Amino acid sequence: MTSRVRQIRSRRSAALRCAAPLVTLALAAGGCGASVTPGRIGDSPRSTTTAADAPPAAASTPSPTGAATCTDRYFSGMTTAQRVGQLFMGGISAAHPDQAQLRTLRDNHVGAIMLTGRSTAGVTATRNTVDGFRGQADQVGGRRVGLLVATDQEGGQVQVLNGPGFSAMPNGLTQGNWPTSTLRSQAAGWAKQLKAAGVNLNLAPVADVVPTSLGTRNMPIGSFRREYGHTPETVTSHSGAFAAGFAQSGVLTTLKHFPGLGQVIGNTDVTANVVDSVTTANSAGLEPFRAGIRAGSPFVMVSSATYTKIDPKHLAAFSPTVISELLRGRLGFKGVVISDDIGNAVAVRSFTPAQRAVNFIAAGGNMILTVRPSTVPAMTQAVEARMRQDASFRAKVDDSVRRILAAKQSAGLLDCH
Repeated sequence: MTSRVRQIRSRRSAALRCAAPLVTLALAAGGCGASVTPGRIGDSPRSTTTAADAPPAAASTPSPTGAATCTDRYFSGMTTAQRVGQLFMGGISAAHPDQAQLRTLRDNHVGAIMLTGRSTAGVTATRNTVDGFRGQADQVGGRRVGLLVATDQEGGQVQVLNGPGFSAMPNGLTQGNWPTSTLRSQAAGWAKQLKAAGVNLNLAPVADVVPTSLGTRNMPIGSFRREYGHTPETVTSHSGAFAAGFAQSGVLTTLKHFPGLGQVIGNTDVTANVVDSVTTANSAGLEPFRAGIRAGSPFVMVSSATYTKIDPKHLAAFSPTVISELLRGRLGFKGVVISDDIGNAVAVRSFTPAQRAVNFIAAGGNMILTVRPSTVPAMTQAVEARMRQDASFRAKVDDSVRRILAAKQSAGLLDCH
C-alpha cells in the first residue's frame, strides 16, 4: 500500500484462504466473529437489507441462454447493502484486533479485512486470529462470501507479520539485487507462510521506480528502501518475480502505487498536496505496471498523489483520467482497482469520508481501503445514496462487485459447486 510511515511501523496482516474452516456466527457474538465498529456519531449499524432494497432483478439476472456463472449467482442474490459492503477493505490490528471495529465491519457487510500494524505473534497465532473473524462474512443463498484477508508483507520495514513461522524478509533494494529466479523462489516461500496464516492477498509488490538522483529523499518509498531498483528494467523484472512466486503459492498480489510514487518527495500518509510533476502517460516508469498487468496482476493500487502531467485537477485516486482512461483503457487492466488508504491518510483529509468513497468509485475505482473502520458507515451510506440518484454510478458499483467476486472466486473464497 502506500508507504504509510505509520503503517510501516504498524500494520496489516493476514488474508484468509479458501480451504480454511469457517467459524460460526456464534463466535461473532463472543467478539471475534462479530464485526464492525460503531460508525461516526449519529450512525447506526445496518443489518442486512431486505429483498426490497436490492436492485431490480433484471439488472443482475444471468442470460437465459446460458447457465449462471458462480459469480452471477452470488451477485444476483445480494442485497444492495451486501453489494456495497464488498467494495470495502477495513483495517484491523494484526496484534490486537478491536472487537468493536470488527462489529462495525460486519454490520456494514464489509468483504475484506487488512491486518495492520506490526505483529510478532507468528503464523499459528495469526491464523487463530483470522479464523476468529472469518465467520462474520456475509451469506448469500446459504453460501458464504469468503473474506479477503490482506496485509503489507513487502520486506524490510514494511512487514506486518513476524514471529515464529514467518521469515524475516529483506527490503526491496536487497531483493532487487537477487537473481529473479532466487526472488521468485523466496517469494513462493513467503506466500506459503501467509497462506498458512490465513492471508490470501498481499498488498505488494511495489512497482514504483525511484531514480537514483532522488534516492532516500523520496519519503514514501526510497527512505524505506522499498523499491527493487532505480531503473524501470530492474523494477519490472523483480516486481514480476515477486508476484510470480506468490501466484505459484496461491496468494493474490497487488501492484502499487499506480501511476507511481517514485518521483515524489512527500508521503501521502502523512503529507497533504503530494505532487508528481514528472510522470506522464508515456513515462518509462509505467513499465513495471504495464508488464505486471500483462502477466495477470489481480489487483492494482492507485496512489493519492496528484500527477500534473496526467490530471492536474484530481488526486490519482479520484481521477477518471488516471483510473478509467490510463489504467483501464491504455494499459488494459481487467482486475480490481484498490485505493491506497483513504481512511486516515493526510492526503485526503480535505474530503469527507463520504466524498472520498463516492469520488473513488465515480472515477472507476473498485475497492476502498480504509484503515479506520469508523469511516465505513458514512462511506457506505454515501455510496448507497448516490446509487439511488445516479444510474451510471450504480452501474459502476455493480461492475466493481463483479470484479471483486471474480477475484474471490480465483482465491477459492466462493462456493461454486
